[in-house]
Amino acid sequence: MNRFFAEAGREFISLLPAVPAILWAISFHEFCHGWVALRCGDPTAKDAGRLTLNPMAHFDLWGALCMFLFHFGWARPVPIDPYNFRRPRRDLFLVSVAGVAGNILTAVAAGLAIRGLIRFSPAALFGNYALQQVLIAFVTINLNFAVFNLIPVPPLDGSKLLALVLPRTARPAFEWLDRYSLPVLLALIYLGVVGRLMSPAVRWGLRLILG
Repeated sequence: MNRFFAEAGREFISLLPAVPAILWAISFHEFCHGWVALRCGDPTAKDAGRLTLNPMAHFDLWGALCMFLFHFGWARPVPIDPYNFRRPRRDLFLVSVAGVAGNILTAVAAGLAIRGLIRFSPAALFGNYALQQVLIAFVTINLNFAVFNLIPVPPLDGSKLLALVLPRTARPAFEWLDRYSLPVLLALIYLGVVGRLMSPAVRWGLRLILG
């Protein structure tokens, strides 16, 4: 039992530098969805108080537990009403990719900060271990969050993008997946399928951002 608590404590401490990046990745992701939806004519997220960077407004218990246990997780999706969109198909696509785009932009910005410090002030970076860890966490976590959300399983954004191009004959299977999405997603994470799917894209992104 003592060994279990010791390992849990080490895991928690190792996650501490990642906490700011996790909170930002989740909050900014959902904020981007709501902000783009508002620009497309749908004020639902704004009216629900979800157009905010406050992470507690976007907290999802299962997503948070998966983030702690498996380093993959999700936030509570912002409410959207496609009937308010001016051009529903185009706007649904824009809203669906907005969160992923926000995470990728964050990862790129943190990567540029690392590159800039290495070039112009290496002592400020290499002499501050906490700063190194936080910046690296902003790159890796936001990149992982972006790739994870592109997986086409509800409630992730990839499922909304897939729904836009699915033929009518495939809709019953997709509706079944939507109904049982949480156990399916948890099983894929637990079995390591999600990690194997994500690894090539994440490695490519890290090489591109960090060089």
